[in-house]
Amino acid sequence: MKRPQLRGLSRRHVQQLLSKTKPKRSAGDRIEVLSRQFLGLPYTINPLIGSANDPEIFVTSFKGFDCVTYVETVLALARAANPDDFVDELRKIRYQDGRIDYSRRNHYMTSWIRNNARAGAVREALNRARRVSKRRLLNVVPGLPPKTQQFECVPKPEVRRVIGELRTGDLIFFASTRSHIDVFHSGIVIKDGDRVLLRHASKSRNGVVEQDLSEFLKANRMAGVIVVRPREKT
Repeated sequence: MKRPQLRGLSRRHVQQLLSKTKPKRSAGDRIEVLSRQFLGLPYTINPLIGSANDPEIFVTSFKGFDCVTYVETVLALARAANPDDFVDELRKIRYQDGRIDYSRRNHYMTSWIRNNARAGAVREALNRARRVSKRRLLNVVPGLPPKTQQFECVPKPEVRRVIGELRTGDLIFFASTRSHIDVFHSGIVIKDGDRVLLRHASKSRNGVVEQDLSEFLKANRMAGVIVVRPREKT
């Protein structure tokens, strides 16, 4: 497989970001540093290129994000030792088996989580929390056949009881109450003393922001949350 190249990014820019994480030993610490670099950047609607009818183009950009590309980019940087590593990691995180194709893109977040867990990039967190099972008929992505997906999430009332178990760098996904979509938003958990923050690319706030996780939970209707923890690259 031909290695994709950086598009719209300089190797120097990527290396400058990676150099900020040199003293940081854990994946969570690296994610904290890297996710902070993008605060204030604009929210971008549909930042990826490709459809059922148009060729998929592998996009690498630090100019703006939606909630998914923000999480993907930060995780890929946290797993990278150099610019080529970053490109490789992002490809593997975004696409099933790393194959750049619209049909192989992890459009639905429960598939994103499962595929990245199988690839060894993340693992399940909040193991002691009570979970509920949800079943959805996923049919909102144009050009993809509908599929039934079953997944587990920590129900919203339970989140406040286990919020202390969250760690900096955890990736959090908010399960929808709608019958045809699994997850409606995603972000990164940051612990700041007694505060638990959510860093995320927010459409309503027009950019990459940081806010109290409890505030986001209170303001949004959801079935629950799924939390995964980044693994160290071996």
